[in-house]
Amino acid sequence: MIIDVTRLLGRLLKGRLPTGVDRVDIEYLRHFSHSCDALVRYRGQWLFFSHDDSLKLFDALIQHDSSQLWMIRRMVAWYYFFSTTVSSEGQRLLNISHSGLNQEKYRQKLQQYRLKPIFFVHDLIPISYPEYSRPGEDSRHQYRMETVLRYGDGIIVNSKDTLVNLEVYAKDHSLPMLKSVVAHLATAPLPSAEIQSPVNQPYFVMLGTIEPRKNHWLMLHIWREIVEKMGNDAPLLIIIGQRGWECENIIDMLERCDAIRPYVIEKSTCSDQELSTYLTHAQALLFPSFVEGYGMPFVEALSMGTPVIASDLSVFHEIAGDIPEYLDPLDGKGWMKMIIEYMQPQSDKRLEQTKRIKDFVPPTWDDHFNRVEKFLAI
Repeated sequence: MIIDVTRLLGRLLKGRLPTGVDRVDIEYLRHFSHSCDALVRYRGQWLFFSHDDSLKLFDALIQHDSSQLWMIRRMVAWYYFFSTTVSSEGQRLLNISHSGLNQEKYRQKLQQYRLKPIFFVHDLIPISYPEYSRPGEDSRHQYRMETVLRYGDGIIVNSKDTLVNLEVYAKDHSLPMLKSVVAHLATAPLPSAEIQSPVNQPYFVMLGTIEPRKNHWLMLHIWREIVEKMGNDAPLLIIIGQRGWECENIIDMLERCDAIRPYVIEKSTCSDQELSTYLTHAQALLFPSFVEGYGMPFVEALSMGTPVIASDLSVFHEIAGDIPEYLDPLDGKGWMKMIIEYMQPQSDKRLEQTKRIKDFVPPTWDDHFNRVEKFLAI
């Protein structure tokens, strides 16, 4: 089996931190590294690494080890200039990240090397909600989904919700629907939290890339109103995540709104130890997204026993049933009321959710890959 690591390698070379999709890619490397070889797409060529060189590359990518960049560049250069193409006919190809699927050359290479691709579909958000994506991303994602459905040998999805959306898309566009498997995503294990809270007052956490569909803008306006009503007694909002795209209005609030500045802390980088501590001591994770394909922070918080206040999305109900508090992502008054309730030391609603969380069964990577392995064996 072959696994396409082009996206992971590109992000490491650019010094970019792993995103949620990258972390899934990394887990696939951990699981399949000893039975897979690496594919790197470079300057129009598909470079198929030997198994020994693949293991070296997998290790550097799993560790996100920038000290190995010189070794990686040397290997890529050698394969680009000197390596002959290995026999790939009939082999399975895993593409976990959507990378390259919007390119005609990707389709041509699949046919040239007679590969049997298994694609992981994370979501159809750019198609269903183009307003939350970069301009032109809707047409690019349509091309990706057509590649998946016309050229794939099978599909892995992260939720039943994603599968339903894909089935509807295939039907609406007269495309064949392939065999598929739903495998919920687990989270990376976090270290134990520090015993002491990182701040000396109640606080809430938002976790994820700052982008329009995550609805930071609403939360910041709610915080402004809370500060106006409560003054120094207002809770803090800790925003953990890198700044994304098309979010100028959010950045304006973060950088220019003096009223909320003492009560909003932005952390673009956060170690696993810090993340564990912030989530553990938070009054709740706030997840007011307009749309999600899955929602890893949602799972992370519940897995650690941290209450969650989230948008009323079907995928969240699929993952956690009625455990969290659910609100419409446009219900500003409802969110403010719930936040004020949850910041109270003896909040009845918060206490009730902490009891419900005990019934939450976190997805595990073992279960995920058991499902995937059975699917691949078909």
